[in-house]
This record gives sequence, structure tokens and C-alpha cells, in this order.
Amino acid sequence: MKIATTSTGDSLNSNIDPRFGRCAFFAIHDTDTKTTEFVVNTNNDLLEGAGPSAVRSVAKYNVSVIISGDFGMKVKPLMEKLNIKGITHKSIADTVSDIIKYYKF
Repeated sequence: MKIATTSTGDSLNSNIDPRFGRCAFFAIHDTDTKTTEFVVNTNNDLLEGAGPSAVRSVAKYNVSVIISGDFGMKVKPLMEKLNIKGITHKSIADTVSDIIKYYKF
């Protein structure tokens, strides 16, 4: 299973980014291989529609779950349509590594 987490940077020690569509990076973690890939969010500077565009970008990695500090209203219906579960994680002090350890899928 693949899990995407919003991230402020491109390392496991980076904090979770509270913004979904405007986050800096997505950490794509594969629970089977235990590997994590960091992908730049190229949608974060869009004037509008950053959230839905980010969902479509992350969906290309075949993720089943997205973890972020928050999700916009336009994002949730699209995630449901694509069968991607959204988890809101409010503790922005947590790192990507913390998230991987905390959520065991």
C-alpha cells in the first residue's frame, strides 16, 4: 500500500505540512517495500484549484491514503471518487518519520 503525507521538506525529518494543496512536498511511502520517495508539489503556486490538482498528481502514484494537516472542501469529493482515504493529522510538529510510525496500515 502507498501512503502520501504532506511535507515541508524532502527528508524523513521534515515536518508534516498543514496545507494539502499548497504543501511543499509529498512523501510517498510504500508500506510493502518500506521505501519513501519525496515529490515536489508543482501545484502549490496555482491561483485556484491547487487542492484538486494535487489530488490528481498524487493519485498517479497509486496511493490509497493521504495524510495532511487539512483538506479543502473541493478535495474531499475527488478523493472519494478516486477511492483515496484522507486522514487529517493536526500535530504539525510531527515529522514524516513520525507519521509513518504512527499510522500502521
